[in-house]
Amino acid sequence: MPSAPRPAEPIAGVDVGGTKIQVVVTDRRFRVLAQSRGPTPATGGPEAVAAAIVPLITEATGQVADGRLAAIGIGAPGSVDRLRGVVSRSPNLAGWIDPFPLGPALEKATGAPVVVDNDVRIGTLGEHRLGAGRPYRDVLGVWFGTGVGGAVILGGELRRGRAGAAGEIGHVCVRIGGRRCGCGRRGCLEAYAGRASMERRARKLEARGRRTQLFAIMEKQGRRTLTSGVIARALDMGDQVAQAMIEEAVVAAGSAIASVVNVLDVEAVVIGGGLGTRLGSRFVRRIAAAMQPHLFVDGRDSVAVLPAELGDLAGALGAATEAAELVSSGAPSDSRSLSTEGNRAPRGAAARPRL
Repeated sequence: MPSAPRPAEPIAGVDVGGTKIQVVVTDRRFRVLAQSRGPTPATGGPEAVAAAIVPLITEATGQVADGRLAAIGIGAPGSVDRLRGVVSRSPNLAGWIDPFPLGPALEKATGAPVVVDNDVRIGTLGEHRLGAGRPYRDVLGVWFGTGVGGAVILGGELRRGRAGAAGEIGHVCVRIGGRRCGCGRRGCLEAYAGRASMERRARKLEARGRRTQLFAIMEKQGRRTLTSGVIARALDMGDQVAQAMIEEAVVAAGSAIASVVNVLDVEAVVIGGGLGTRLGSRFVRRIAAAMQPHLFVDGRDSVAVLPAELGDLAGALGAATEAAELVSSGAPSDSRSLSTEGNRAPRGAAARPRL
């Protein structure tokens, strides 16, 4: 059994991605005291992922005074039962098909209390509490990485929905009968804008005779899968396959995000994830432009479209904020969010790029 949360000690946040695991140790003001990162195991399923997380937590914690933690927050891709700490299924992690009690497994390994939530919800919370989303009460987070994930904050509170799947924008259909997605369905946004889908597409094009530097760059960098850095490098080299894939991603994302904005009328959209962070403001501006033809409300009252401010640490820092709540409450809350009352910018008041 884990020990009770220890309020005076630092907290840890862990972001489990399709290609890497990022760990931060912070104080209660979320200042980063130490960090570590390593590759996400490509084989071995959830047990291998849990086993890879533990030494990274140990490495980061070892850089802090006495090496002890008050609590740990984990962001994991897929469907998560937050109250039990169980990741039910994670299509973008190899071999993760059956439910796995990630929270209890890490509590046993570390001796610290653990809270687990979906990685994009965690990242969006991080941006809402500490980053680009701070001035806003209603925020849509869209994370472009191995897949495409989303999260919704309304009235300052994270919405999880009846089945815990609120915000799953990656599986909004952008083309009826379109490309096969990793989820098994056709035409999802993720099938056009997720890195795993992009890699499958690029391999098919190469097999048909299209020239691309993507796989030569992967080999040179010792990468086993297509990463955001590889795509960015290929774009810098003018690779036509990479350019075509990003254009497809931008067009699909513009349609999907605008449709969600039309339904929810959020104040801001925050674009993050490995690909969003690596390609940066130019990628965000292109998505904002692609949204424009599909928006019901435009002009000065339209939505702010912003790059994530916390970069690669958004997920880990968001997880740290969840760990801090675990310390203060002693149990995972169902939809708690730090209040932003008094810190809200009225529409058009913030000096941020808008459509």
